[in-house]
Amino acid sequence: MIDLAELRKNPEQFQQKILKKDPSFPIANLIQADVAHRELMVDVEALRKEKNDISKSFSGPVTDQIRQRSIEIGKALKEKELLLQNSEKTFHDLYLSCPNPMADDVPAGNKPENKEVRNFGSKPKFQFTPKDHVTLGNDLGWFDFNAAAKIAGSNFALYKGESVRMMYALTRMMIQTNIKHGFSPMLPPYMANAKSLEASGQLPKFADGVYKIEGEDLYTIPTSEVSLLNYYRDSILEADQLPQRLTSWTSCFRREAGTYGSAERGLIRIHQFEKVELVSFTKPQDSYDELERMVACGEEILQKLGLHYRVMLLAAQDASFSSAKTYDLEVWMPGQGSYYEVSSASNCTDFQARRAKIRYKDHAGGKTEYLHTLNASSLALPRLMVALMETYQKADGSIELPKCLVDQGW
Repeated sequence: MIDLAELRKNPEQFQQKILKKDPSFPIANLIQADVAHRELMVDVEALRKEKNDISKSFSGPVTDQIRQRSIEIGKALKEKELLLQNSEKTFHDLYLSCPNPMADDVPAGNKPENKEVRNFGSKPKFQFTPKDHVTLGNDLGWFDFNAAAKIAGSNFALYKGESVRMMYALTRMMIQTNIKHGFSPMLPPYMANAKSLEASGQLPKFADGVYKIEGEDLYTIPTSEVSLLNYYRDSILEADQLPQRLTSWTSCFRREAGTYGSAERGLIRIHQFEKVELVSFTKPQDSYDELERMVACGEEILQKLGLHYRVMLLAAQDASFSSAKTYDLEVWMPGQGSYYEVSSASNCTDFQARRAKIRYKDHAGGKTEYLHTLNASSLALPRLMVALMETYQKADGSIELPKCLVDQGW
């Protein structure tokens, strides 16, 4: 959540920062709700004090005037407390739905304003018309989307044989690379409670995008960022414990898949997918260097695989709700004729730390401060498989994958 001190110090400047991120967010309503809520708190406290003062006077002789004033105060206090309760809900709902303002060097605008920072390699050239991964996978017997639909419904995948071996080989390579970069592996729960999703920023704003377990305070995780972030929820770390770097491989579950049409068929956008995640906890002054480190980790994997990709700095409106700055790694997919994101690396500054109450202190007895949190995909497996299949396909429909995957047991 945002820093209210910054909002109150310069509301007009803060309003412009929020509108740069989300022009539709009613930031003026939040500012007004904050002022109204604080004014009501002052009124309620004043009435409570007066009520207490009058109560003390009841120990002696009580005049009709005192008795009447006591009745008036009680009635006014009840009305003000109800107003305060409603005001608190209005403010809290707006506060939790307010996005993280963007860093100053992030371009304004939406997807068309995304900026290419660098690229690696070049688009592969073929002496034949390249097939897409759905055609390749069906011909090779690697996928069975019809069986997946029968079992679970549309926009699910069923992997078979060699595709499963490739997924495990990729996962092994990615986890090994992440460990080399200082990330400690974890295997967290695939479900999380509402408090955990609120801390990471999925709730309440994106409730429609996650799967709720009926009758339980549980949701399937849309990303293991949720689980790893909440590992330190309600914690105070020592400065010498930072940075903390965690990595995990989990399935992820999202309801969004069916809304993008037939252009993104196959593995491009599905309800359940596997992803290796990175999450870092740092001192505020170190977080932007950590962001570059996380991007470099993803780039190393793509370079090992020999895939053509580009690094994109996302414009403000294309970045995620919790992010202050995001880089996407977009890999070229010949069968799609387009670039697709396989990693999104974000510096969330203190936005998630405030929601999750994760702080640190520089020394014993020192003042506690909110640390910064960051997350990155390293990488999303289905789309990475698409890029590999479409890049390394042969004219006869076979696929010759790079040696680094063979070395991992593919």
